[in-house]
Amino acid sequence: MRPDFLRPLVLSGPSGVGKSTLLQRLFAEFPDKFGFSVSHTTREPRPNEVHSQHYFFVSRDEFRNLLAQKAFLEHAEFSGNLYGTSFATVRGIHDQGRRCILDIEAQGVRQIKNTDLDPVYCFISPPSLSSLRARLTGRGTETEASVQKRLTTALKEIEYAKQPNVHDLVIVNDDLDRAYELFKKVALGEEIASDTLPPLDD
Repeated sequence: MRPDFLRPLVLSGPSGVGKSTLLQRLFAEFPDKFGFSVSHTTREPRPNEVHSQHYFFVSRDEFRNLLAQKAFLEHAEFSGNLYGTSFATVRGIHDQGRRCILDIEAQGVRQIKNTDLDPVYCFISPPSLSSLRARLTGRGTETEASVQKRLTTALKEIEYAKQPNVHDLVIVNDDLDRAYELFKKVALGEEIASDTLPPLDD
């Protein structure tokens, strides 16, 4: 097994939990140590999103062609859009001598566990469902139906995360600075005490 600081880091957690914010802070502090695995998606770009920086935005036909070529380490459909992580992207980051960080949802985590990638799995959890709803609503980019769909998906992701040995570490994002300090240690290969997933029955 490779040392933790060389193993890819699979980051997962519900939409709106703050994964992107944690990653932005990490990359700003350590611009040369890490590489983000940019996923392919068939969804439309949001305002200010840049092709090949945030996602590789492709058509459904392009995505299905890559799927047929077995180009993806993992892939999933979420909210009517297709997402996938390519083998080439992960290899390219490793070849640069950087630690590859992947932002993956639960379905993708299941698929990666059937590969020989051997990553460290880190789950970012909200402190409660009500706090997650507030974050999603505060974005101003989600309809009520979209928020409800994401909350339903979040419940399933957290239920999966509660199963034994699914994730190596859990970080509850109840305070951004605290969560970032823990996440930074994980990314640098340092040991931390894993948080406990909170009850999410609110």
